[in-house]
Amino acid sequence: MKKLYLGSILLSLVCLNSMAQDAQFSQFYAAPMYQNPAFAGSAYAPRLIANYRNQWPSINANFVTSAFSVDHYIEKLNSGIGVMVVNDSQGPGRLKSTEMSGIYSYQIQLGEENFLRLGAQGTYSNKSLDYLGLTFGDQYTNRGLTGNASNDPFANKNNISPITFVDYSGGALFYNSQTWLGVTMHHINRPTYTFLNTGAASPIAGCPTGDCLPRKLSVSGGLKIPLDNPYSNAANIGKEFSVSPAFLYKRQGKFDQLDLGFYATYSALTAGLWYRGIPIKKKNITRTNHDAFVFLLGYRQDSFSIGYSYDITISSLGFATGGSHEISIAYQLEPFERSNQRKSRNKKELSCPKY
Repeated sequence: MKKLYLGSILLSLVCLNSMAQDAQFSQFYAAPMYQNPAFAGSAYAPRLIANYRNQWPSINANFVTSAFSVDHYIEKLNSGIGVMVVNDSQGPGRLKSTEMSGIYSYQIQLGEENFLRLGAQGTYSNKSLDYLGLTFGDQYTNRGLTGNASNDPFANKNNISPITFVDYSGGALFYNSQTWLGVTMHHINRPTYTFLNTGAASPIAGCPTGDCLPRKLSVSGGLKIPLDNPYSNAANIGKEFSVSPAFLYKRQGKFDQLDLGFYATYSALTAGLWYRGIPIKKKNITRTNHDAFVFLLGYRQDSFSIGYSYDITISSLGFATGGSHEISIAYQLEPFERSNQRKSRNKKELSCPKY
């Protein structure tokens, strides 16, 4: 009974806190448009990307997130366009959301080597809460579950309605062949976010009830450092050998987080190591803000790439969570405008990874 009680508390905390926070990917560089709409069209060719993440699979309060995106660069307009669908399930399927986004970016050339991309994103979201089977705090005493009905407003299905809303995001990305730096603001209009029936409200009204999805600020960047190829025979000429340190900082409401690490690439293989947390910031007097270590392995062959990462939980939740598993798959098609190869001098490949 004690385990049931603790499990109910954990599930309640997860559901209530997650209402104000977005899903995340450890391989943020492999979900570029989810990170920043300015990445739309950054491959200069049609591109398909799929991402899957299962966080804390060993407990009932796990998070399962999947994303699929398609984007393309329109050379005549210096523009990128994209479509993205994101599904997220929190707890044992209790809290579900589906997001559909249309994305546009515009590229500006700054001199010979530098580029600036500006992106805009419109998203339609549908979120639902399945309260059946949940228990609430007022149904417990020191002896355990009482079996009495709860007075919690979430226990009455008549008080709970699915959420639908539209929100807007924008981003900017500066890059050249060796560096990149991006800034994104999600949920600019702060849409209403509550499952309780509080009266009709426009889906784009911008927080008429006071229950809003907080804006999320993201800053990311990195540096690609080419290294001398240790195998310089003819068979290895042209193979990439590089190390790239990178970071991602996010802030949403009272929550902030830093991903810091590097990945090393040799030809078709990539390996990486990341730390997530802010060690100098304490959640309270006794606990520092550590979250996870992330290990990555990626492979690329021609236009196909795949990456797998595993998060080792180092927070107070510990190893019992089962960590997090994440897979990313990408496929890049041939450019449509193959006859205009002479214009390729105006396009510079982003230095961030392609897996």
